[in-house]
Amino acid sequence: MNLQQLRAVREAIRCNFNLTQAAERLFTSQPGVSKQIRELEEELGVQIFIRHGKRFVGLTDPGRDIVPVIERLLEQADNLKAVARELSDNKAGALRIATTHTQARYALPRVIAEFKRRFPKVQLALHQGSPRQLAEMVLAGEADLAIATEALDRYPGLIALPGQAWSHSVIVPAGHPLASSRTLSLEAVAPFPIVTYDIAFSGRGHIDHAFAARGLTPNIVLSALDADVIKTYVEVGLGIGIIASMAYEPDRDVKLVALDASHLFESTLTRIALKRDAYVRSYTFTFIEQFAPSLTRKVVERALAGEGSGYEL
Repeated sequence: MNLQQLRAVREAIRCNFNLTQAAERLFTSQPGVSKQIRELEEELGVQIFIRHGKRFVGLTDPGRDIVPVIERLLEQADNLKAVARELSDNKAGALRIATTHTQARYALPRVIAEFKRRFPKVQLALHQGSPRQLAEMVLAGEADLAIATEALDRYPGLIALPGQAWSHSVIVPAGHPLASSRTLSLEAVAPFPIVTYDIAFSGRGHIDHAFAARGLTPNIVLSALDADVIKTYVEVGLGIGIIASMAYEPDRDVKLVALDASHLFESTLTRIALKRDAYVRSYTFTFIEQFAPSLTRKVVERALAGEGSGYEL
């Protein structure tokens, strides 16, 4: 039994039993992947995969029991390598961050700039996607941590910690009837065409809930994945916008006026998620604390050790 055999099984499953794709991800040939899996099955004395001719079409009953063990073994092998890298040089390596557009564009630039100043030898990679995709990246070992508002606390395989609380703003074109409002109300906002986030992003659930609680039906004419798109369509007159307050930049958004909506919609919490049982490099703890000062190394280590993750800001 060797790690190559275990990786062949894992990639075959991740590629939906397509051995050609699994071979490409493992930088080998399809016959090579088949051989690794066959040799492992022979050594274990059981078949892991259901076959239809030469094709894999699913997992056998023993396979469903074996695969979680394979995942744990490969995870511990990765942890062993991470420990060795930490001991050899705790200021060099890689940090893969899975996050949404809003966080990457507005919340992270200053954090990343300071982090790179302190750790110039650490290679950073930003992977963007939906909250569900971000969680799956971390679970699959394709990212070291995820930063998002939604979904991260719904995965048992992740430790999701509270990062930053933020509120929404209503944005309107200069000269719009709402631009001179001193205090907005939902009743004043609801009649206008609204451009805001897709249901899976950036606190959209809090927006919908606030209108529903007042018996109002907002006229949402366009949903988008990020604030830049929302602002663009507000500028061309499609409607008013509801965005994360951090996404309004007065120096750049000169054609728009931002109106405080923190009293209209419940504040939203951005979370940072790590995979349970993963080894965390020392510089990753530093990055987390730079993003959310309340998440000190001690706090994060306690959560990873299972001593509770119900922290509130």
